[in-house]
Amino acid sequence: MDRMHSRRFPTPIRHDGRDYLTTDQVSKVLGVKTSTIYSYVSRGRLHSQRISGHDGSVFAVDEVERLRDGVRHRPPAGVAERIATQLTLLRDDRLHYRGVPATDLARDETLEGVAALLWQRRWTGGADPAVAASVRALAGPASRGLDRIRLVVDLLGARDPLRHKIDDESVTRRAAAVIGTAVDVIGDGPSEGSLAQRLWPRLTDEPATVSTTRLLDAALILLADHDMSAGTVAARVAASARGSVYAVLGAGLGAFDGPMHGGATTLAYRFLAGALDDPTAALAEAHYGDVAIPGTGHVVYRHHDPRAECLIAMLGRIGGGDRRVMAALAAVVDSLAEGDFVNSDLALAALALRFRMRPDAAETIFAIARMVGWVAHALEEYRAPRLRFRPEGIYTGVHPQAR
Repeated sequence: MDRMHSRRFPTPIRHDGRDYLTTDQVSKVLGVKTSTIYSYVSRGRLHSQRISGHDGSVFAVDEVERLRDGVRHRPPAGVAERIATQLTLLRDDRLHYRGVPATDLARDETLEGVAALLWQRRWTGGADPAVAASVRALAGPASRGLDRIRLVVDLLGARDPLRHKIDDESVTRRAAAVIGTAVDVIGDGPSEGSLAQRLWPRLTDEPATVSTTRLLDAALILLADHDMSAGTVAARVAASARGSVYAVLGAGLGAFDGPMHGGATTLAYRFLAGALDDPTAALAEAHYGDVAIPGTGHVVYRHHDPRAECLIAMLGRIGGGDRRVMAALAAVVDSLAEGDFVNSDLALAALALRFRMRPDAAETIFAIARMVGWVAHALEEYRAPRLRFRPEGIYTGVHPQAR
């Protein structure tokens, strides 16, 4: 007698080597109403599926067995479903770093100062000119800034025999060297000055001023951290496994490099660039295709993005650059439905276009900024229990045949 009959289950549906039960069968096995089954599904205790040749939902027998026997579907002990952090607070469409409004910091601080706040360590460590030169030569002039930054992380890590020292001083000193070298690898420019002062001439031929440097620092600060975004979670997983700071940054950059994260700024840049000469036509095309305008709305913010508001306000007060950008941005804002709003991706794209920066400047600024946050999260994670990220996999493949 096979396992199913010995346990007095109804005759299951066999499909692609798997055993399934209908909703009614599950109801009888568990002794509950069908409405309770739907409640289990909504709460994640059961997972419904659809199979060809059968109308309605079905449920894997093994999962039903576990639930009947009192074994709830849940991650094993030690999994961090929620991550305690003292770094960033997102509440009521406001962004705070260690209790300080990020918009206040953006008006007065430098990226190095915000790094010191998040890391709780003074910024120390300089760029590695030899590594920067090697990466520029290896990557070639047409390479993306993000690709160059990833090469910096890998090359500095490969050359560091003590990279697995994870005390705060070692981590922050190495992180400052990586970020400083990441700035210098973007292109030719001065080797002295703040990160923003060194980065500006590497992004554009537009002359730097006190106001433009302040604007770039503001953008870097506002994007330095944003709670548990995809790149941050990846970075914390690497730190939980006690990867080096280079491994942390590499993991973060890996998750960052895609259209749903860092690449969203590139999509916003391309849209806004195409709207400079005729914003109405660009907007009409987007509305005709019934697609969201890149750089609008947000999964976290509900009514406005404080980062975008701060950057756009600063852009409105500053002179120079391509004035078409502000007109195109205003047209986008006017076209948005009630409740929709511009987010930081479009604001960052506007900054890059306004001052005729290289096409990947927005993404590059975002990556350099966010590395500061990933390091801060790594410092927290290094103090937490090791390997605490261990989600439970739900096997849905072919089961071995009973003997």
